[in-house]
Amino acid sequence: MIQLIRGCKDILPGETELWQKIEETAKEIFEDFGFREIRIPIMEKTELFARSIGEHTDIVEKEMYTFPDRGGEMLTLRPEATASIVRSYIQHKMYAQDPVRKFYTIGPMFRRERPQKGRYRQFYQINAEILGVAAPFADAQLIYMLTLLFSRLSVTDVTAHINSLGCPECRPDFREALLNYLSEREEELCADCRRRSRINPLRTLDCKVPKCREQMKDAPAITDRLCGECRTHFEKVQKFLHAMQVSFEIDKRMVRGLDYYTRTTFEILTGSLGAQSAVAGGGRYDGLIKILGGPDMPAIGFAIGLDRLTEICGINAESLQRKPALYIAALGENCQDKAFEWICALGQKGICAESDMEGKSLKSQMKRADRLGSPYVLILGEDELSSGQALLRNMKTKEQTAVPIENLPEKIKEIIK
Repeated sequence: MIQLIRGCKDILPGETELWQKIEETAKEIFEDFGFREIRIPIMEKTELFARSIGEHTDIVEKEMYTFPDRGGEMLTLRPEATASIVRSYIQHKMYAQDPVRKFYTIGPMFRRERPQKGRYRQFYQINAEILGVAAPFADAQLIYMLTLLFSRLSVTDVTAHINSLGCPECRPDFREALLNYLSEREEELCADCRRRSRINPLRTLDCKVPKCREQMKDAPAITDRLCGECRTHFEKVQKFLHAMQVSFEIDKRMVRGLDYYTRTTFEILTGSLGAQSAVAGGGRYDGLIKILGGPDMPAIGFAIGLDRLTEICGINAESLQRKPALYIAALGENCQDKAFEWICALGQKGICAESDMEGKSLKSQMKRADRLGSPYVLILGEDELSSGQALLRNMKTKEQTAVPIENLPEKIKEIIK
């Protein structure tokens, strides 16, 4: 038996209804805030991610699914969505007509990570991005939207963590202080952190190895070294969040895993998923559009782990499953033919009806109607066909009513509203 690839999952009926509900709720909120959907390819040129994410990040070095196509060009299954959205924004010169754009997208991403609870090699994200706005209003709005979404999805035990990563003006001073701190503790760090300290020292703050976390607890904080503009920006973000009654914590150790982030960075954390506690995260990436060949314009966005979100969502998936409004228990070939016509006519009218077309007994069909949760069963045998009246059974009250066969779909629609 061929099984699915390790790190992937099938999303089965019974689960898909919850996924659809989350996606619909997200779309509704995003569009209420002026966001428009963008759909981007799942494959891009490898260069796009190497330039945007950073050649020396774990994602590019270890996790991307990269392969040559038949023409020898290197392609990559997208590990995240932001780079593709920015590429599209630049390629189609969307900034020329109106530089301020709000986008959202929902779809699969791919990273070859170690599979674990809530983390897959093909995983799904909900992304929202604001391009062309430098003001801290945008930062606060995105964080507010996240809290609103989680509230509507009955997600509990979540907290917002925010930080500022500074900008090219103030980050060099912090980087120097951090490098000095790391050099004194190099022997106590894991191999990854020793490598990161030479290439991307900020990533050492994000290490999950307990020994490294202990060593980094007294590391310098970038919020203590922000330039005037970055400090003012960060203070205004906090002010706007307070105004919207969004509770948050300032997490001086929080960084993002991608090189392109600047200034505000944030995560939504949950205690419901064990060690992998971040269910959403994002931040400002003011230099990325320029890095990818576009104009020098600010931007900010976030990504929600949809796989993880389904695990902590407070909505009962079973309550979302659509059950047939009517089951037609047809006995005999002539009755089955009639049932087929009615099912199609009812479906056209927006009424889901099911039937058995295999000639099973009335008892078997009644059992199946009960399993499907159908509130009504229409019983049609040769006697009912001859008399011109079928029997409609209320499965809850067990009451049976005669219903004329002529124009039956219309009559059923009146009864099942």
